[in-house]
Amino acid sequence: MANPNKVYPRSDDCQTVYLQSVVTDPGIEVGPYTMYHDFVHDPRDFQRNNVLYHYPINGDRLRIGKFCSIACGAKFLFTSANHTLASLSTYPFPLFWEEWDLPWSELTQAWDKRGDIVIGNDVWIGYEAVILSGVTIGDGAIIGARAVVTHDVPPYTIVGGVPARTIRPRYDAAVISRLLQLRWWDWPEARIAEKLPAIRAGDLQGLLAP
Repeated sequence: MANPNKVYPRSDDCQTVYLQSVVTDPGIEVGPYTMYHDFVHDPRDFQRNNVLYHYPINGDRLRIGKFCSIACGAKFLFTSANHTLASLSTYPFPLFWEEWDLPWSELTQAWDKRGDIVIGNDVWIGYEAVILSGVTIGDGAIIGARAVVTHDVPPYTIVGGVPARTIRPRYDAAVISRLLQLRWWDWPEARIAEKLPAIRAGDLQGLLAP
């Protein structure tokens, strides 16, 4: 039986981890079976190497759903990477309050706050893709390799490029609606295992069958 609490879901493979078993940052939430693969760094260091400018002072969160696939080098850039555009200068003067005799209480004025990054369920994020703060990616979406995602991505939509743009939906609107109603990723593991042939074959009717 599948076990989401493993660190390494595949024997003899130390490059792939279940993220919920290695993430300790309280500002990062990961659902069961979401995996990360890294052939450059230790994948257990995901929160240090891939979740960037994520400072507790901002209170923003990274929320990743269940059964997501995240490829090597994908990055999640948070609020503190967004130097404020309200200033005449992009230099983050409040960050160096000691140098410029500024109050520490104005520290967060160095950047523009854009909010959480929310990744739905069954999302595939390609090699070295970059997701910016404030972005929500819908269930079943696919993010192309090295895409830079600056805006929300609808469910079951393929995007790519810099900045990322819609390539095409994965299914027609009726199928997408039905999949979002089914939410197979929330089913008990035994039922998912039973319906795995239909899931793998793209057989919606088989998925719907009792």
